[in-house]
Amino acid sequence: MTTDRPNYDVVILGSGIAGSTLGAVLARNGAKVLLADAATHPRFAVGESMIPQLIAWLQVLAARYDVPEFEALADADTINEQVSNTFGRKRHFGFMLHRPGQEPDPAESHQFVIPDALTSASHLFRQDSDAYLFRVAVQHGCDTRQQWRVRDIDLGADGVTLTGTDGHVVRGRYLVDASGFRSPLSDKLDLREEPARFQHHSRSLFTHMVGVRPFDDVVDCPEESRPPVAWHEGTMHHLFERGWFWVIPFDNHELSRNPLCSVGVTLDPRLYPKPEDIGPEEEFAQLVQRFPAVERQFAGARKVREWVSTGRLQFSSSRTVGRRWCLMSHAAGFLDPLYSRGMSNTFEIIHALVPRILGALADDDFDEERFRYVEELEQGLLDHNDTLVNCSFIAFSHFRLWDAVFRVWGSGNTPGTLRINNALRSFRRDGDVSVFESLEKVPHTGLWWPDSDAFKALLDGMAKACAEYESNVIDGDTAADRILGLIRESEAVSPGFGWKDVNQRFIHPDRRQVMDFLTWAAASPLPELNTIGREGLDALRAARAASAVEAQSR
Repeated sequence: MTTDRPNYDVVILGSGIAGSTLGAVLARNGAKVLLADAATHPRFAVGESMIPQLIAWLQVLAARYDVPEFEALADADTINEQVSNTFGRKRHFGFMLHRPGQEPDPAESHQFVIPDALTSASHLFRQDSDAYLFRVAVQHGCDTRQQWRVRDIDLGADGVTLTGTDGHVVRGRYLVDASGFRSPLSDKLDLREEPARFQHHSRSLFTHMVGVRPFDDVVDCPEESRPPVAWHEGTMHHLFERGWFWVIPFDNHELSRNPLCSVGVTLDPRLYPKPEDIGPEEEFAQLVQRFPAVERQFAGARKVREWVSTGRLQFSSSRTVGRRWCLMSHAAGFLDPLYSRGMSNTFEIIHALVPRILGALADDDFDEERFRYVEELEQGLLDHNDTLVNCSFIAFSHFRLWDAVFRVWGSGNTPGTLRINNALRSFRRDGDVSVFESLEKVPHTGLWWPDSDAFKALLDGMAKACAEYESNVIDGDTAADRILGLIRESEAVSPGFGWKDVNQRFIHPDRRQVMDFLTWAAASPLPELNTIGREGLDALRAARAASAVEAQSR
């Protein structure tokens, strides 16, 4: 059966976490949406580790576009109560450096505990979270066509026509391809850059396993050298030269009944070429055997699904928007799962795309220029992440240099999240969407703290030092000293939390330290910090006043 009618406002290819979230928002706000996908739900996916900025953007989408169901994903307790009891808890980012044949040195580890004042993050069991969001999209009015493959796309002046392999024809006014790497739209328009433009190179092996032991139980470490929060309570990164293992447990929340653990390794194929004579399971086992503590963690663990082995993970696109189309999120490009920025980037892109699509539908004007910021955002998110991840892989071979890179990354996370939280708080109070529009008026689009020239200078200084170390122009200690000097001198880095103190490897901000940070920021000469501090302190005072009134009324 075919039809020539322009029967949808928006056709979205891909009903994963990106497509379903976008579809739910658009349908809730009056658009007629089709969610089309070559597969169906539930299904396996990796990218399970949440970060504070991800949750902040998710809450912005829930509030601005009246999709309260998103809030169920924003808290580790609520997601297990309202979605499924299969989700883990992410209390921290944990890092331990390893060398072949040696026990890890406890002094070569880091932990950044997510401040309770910011969020309660989860390890997403993606088959359940993605299926939940798909159901939310359907509930708000999305039509669906699952297990439907696109054979051809025609981008016309008055609409978009998609023809499936089954002959079925769909017409829409706007097309969003959120299908991932195997993007039909990218193939149609020949958008992939060959090779990908990024400096970073990595490939990956991954699966889900059962029987993975908590790292706390297998690492030989005196009590006084252990971190403030158990390693098992967060996302564990086992680092080695030009690579890292991830361990993401789903059983570390008291409400979860999920015994599985997401595991994988990401490594530079220039140093570790993909073997042709063994499969991914055997390759993973051989890699694990190089590092005694990691080997003990996986002793007796069993896969519950087949291993996936990739080629180079990185891909990029020459363009991501055009007249009547957008290549969104992982259909536009991908870097590396290190630092778990993928889903956060996705929700930020959705937040930028939705008002432009709704405006184009209302005006019947789909000019490419309307969507220019979305292009800048997508490319910027990838390029800035490339700088960070490339420097990290370079630094994994030298602990002091990695320590410096860790501090640059971490120091920008809290202010980058607070600026979003403050905008959300203002919107909830006044209902003025201009606070979100102001988030886009920044000099460094796509950076996780995009309105700070001082933080961008710190990132650039880090990249220069790492590049010179990689090229053997300077040694690792010189590169580390240079970056640590920049951190000490930077007005963008708080003296609190411990980012400037190399003796403090475990960063665990409590509520008092968050208050001290806001007080310091409010007195900063940097406008981006001053605003964060003042608005944050005002919010705390208002919350205290409300609590006092509530207490008196009891």
